[in-house]
Amino acid sequence: MHAELIAIGDELTSGQRLDTNSRWMAAELGVLGIPVTFHTTVNDTIEAGLEAFRLAAGRAAIVVVTGGLGPTADDLTRDVLAAAAGVPLDLSEAALVAVESRFVRRGMPMPESNRRQALFPRGSRIIPNPDGTAPGIDVDIPRVGGQCRIFALPGVPSEMKTMWRATVEPALVAMLPERATIVQRRIKCFGAGESAIESMLPDLVRRGRDPLVGITAHEATITLRIAARGRDEADCLAKIAPTEATIRQCLGTIAYGVEDDEIEDAAVAAVAARGGTLASSEIGTAGRVAALLAEAGMRRLAAAEVYRGGDVLPAGSLDVRAAAAAIRRERVAACGLAVGPVRPAAEGRQAVEIAVADDAGVDVVEHVFGGGPDLARSRAAKTAINLVRLRMLGREGPV
Repeated sequence: MHAELIAIGDELTSGQRLDTNSRWMAAELGVLGIPVTFHTTVNDTIEAGLEAFRLAAGRAAIVVVTGGLGPTADDLTRDVLAAAAGVPLDLSEAALVAVESRFVRRGMPMPESNRRQALFPRGSRIIPNPDGTAPGIDVDIPRVGGQCRIFALPGVPSEMKTMWRATVEPALVAMLPERATIVQRRIKCFGAGESAIESMLPDLVRRGRDPLVGITAHEATITLRIAARGRDEADCLAKIAPTEATIRQCLGTIAYGVEDDEIEDAAVAAVAARGGTLASSEIGTAGRVAALLAEAGMRRLAAAEVYRGGDVLPAGSLDVRAAAAAIRRERVAACGLAVGPVRPAAEGRQAVEIAVADDAGVDVVEHVFGGGPDLARSRAAKTAINLVRLRMLGREGPV
């Protein structure tokens, strides 16, 4: 059994937006042991959508679609699904009540166009959407040798992922020939690129391995996902343990956390472990250092006590050595972090100076990396925060 993915939207075919949904879902399907053989991106027309659906249904037992479930005239996924299945669209009263209730909670009247979101191909199943007005569609389409099951989800990533976890993934697991337990563990990494990390791991990231190890990257944070199939959870965890141990041994401090840990969580935890506090000063990074550290405090109460705030300075130059020492004194913090402006470097890359100050003195490093302006600022902020973590890990005793 294999799957195909279809992403619908003129903004995707025109290149205005990237299709990140298909990449995410392909990884999720891989974890379930369902290989993806085709990715298709199609524009918002009945003709193109119908051709894409018919081709996919003829090749795969499972098709997952994102996009085209909104209320506007160019949101045609439900129409295409009905045409592909050869059935009419019926109004679901239950779905209509769910859509209307969202507008009631907002104290707004529901536009008449939103009634379209309660239309479903006859015989299909509703995929609830707790976070938006567009419910998903689960429908079977005849194909040679059996049926193709199509899951249609909204294009909004946060809504799509919630609906996948709650409805689509359990349905897919129920379709697997072996009803095995599947357990996943995510190892979060920072400090090396995706290809570099893969080269550091001894044949772990390959197809057919048990447990399977997948690797994804987002704004310089690398996630290694270990997925095991077994008789029960204990069997899966027993498979995962030696693979995780190998990853940690190979990567060392590059592996900073697990599951939903972010690099700022790990840095603040490292400062807290030394009984210290932290303050920051930055220029040219749009306040991202302060924002990330403040978010860590919102996620964990103890982190809020560690981070004493920071200064976000206007554009210009910055002596990071002096700024790190100054912010430390001004905020009465054990550790001061300063980030200079992101500036162009050789070969189209970006560079930034970062300083970390504590009782042991001030360390200054220059970090050079690639990426556009927005990505460069994000990488600069994360790199600076990671330097605090590494400095704390390299110390003995309190800050």
